[in-house]
Amino acid sequence: EKFIHLCNPHLEKMKEDILYHFALGTGTHDFPTLFGDVKFVCVGGSPSRMKAFIAYIAEELGLGSPGCDYPNICAGTDRYAMYKVGPVLSVSHGMGIPSISIMLHELIKLLYHAKCSDITIIRIGTSGGIGLEPGSVVITRQSVDATFKPQLEQVVLGKTVIRSTNLDEQLAKELMQCSKEIGQFNTVIGNTMCTLDFYEGQGRLDGAICLYNEEEKLQYLKNAYDSGVRNIEMESSVFAAMCNLSGVKAAVVCVTLLNRLEGDQISSSHDVLVEYQQRPQKLVGYFIKKSLGKV
Repeated sequence: EKFIHLCNPHLEKMKEDILYHFALGTGTHDFPTLFGDVKFVCVGGSPSRMKAFIAYIAEELGLGSPGCDYPNICAGTDRYAMYKVGPVLSVSHGMGIPSISIMLHELIKLLYHAKCSDITIIRIGTSGGIGLEPGSVVITRQSVDATFKPQLEQVVLGKTVIRSTNLDEQLAKELMQCSKEIGQFNTVIGNTMCTLDFYEGQGRLDGAICLYNEEEKLQYLKNAYDSGVRNIEMESSVFAAMCNLSGVKAAVVCVTLLNRLEGDQISSSHDVLVEYQQRPQKLVGYFIKKSLGKV
């Protein structure tokens, strides 16, 4: 059994650990009873999408009745939402590195306090594609920064700390195999560029501020493509770094909503976007079913 590795010696000395942004605490909640059987954690930006995912996975695993309501475990706060069915935990993380980072600190501690073992964490999300047909799914090989380096730079106590953003290679291959078995949508393994912003940070021409031209934008995106980048989002680097440090198997599975070489605005119809967003859910749902021997 592989347990969570906490890189923090101070936690042992604390009588109680309050996970403030989840409105949960070791003094008020019995973590092993509530979460001890969790094996798969899926995280994504939006609370409604993570609620939809738990309903979907419940049905897939034969654990829920249609129309069944799943209570939000973090109902005491509006920062994040959390849902559970059987061995699957579904948690929202908001947008961007700071938001997912706060969530992950508390999620990793939650799994530790619950004495969970052999955990797999997968981020399911949306992204902008580079040189891919919209609706394609990208399984991340490495998360890279805006200069295409596979690292996360963080300032801790005034000093720059550099952390690795590699993800589990075997897990990526298993997910790719699952996608082949489903055979419903184009899936690739590629690098994912993680930026600090949606507009200038991703070379868009349609933000409130833009001081470069279209030629420069396209050159940048082509350079990204040539370095192995296939999609762009805003959470994967810190997700990979924190899972690495905690000894947790992790993957990032994002659908591309548009091809950034062809534009900046997401103009597909609502129904098309809803179907695209279900693709990572389908892939990860199938992977979980297969892992549990239910395919």
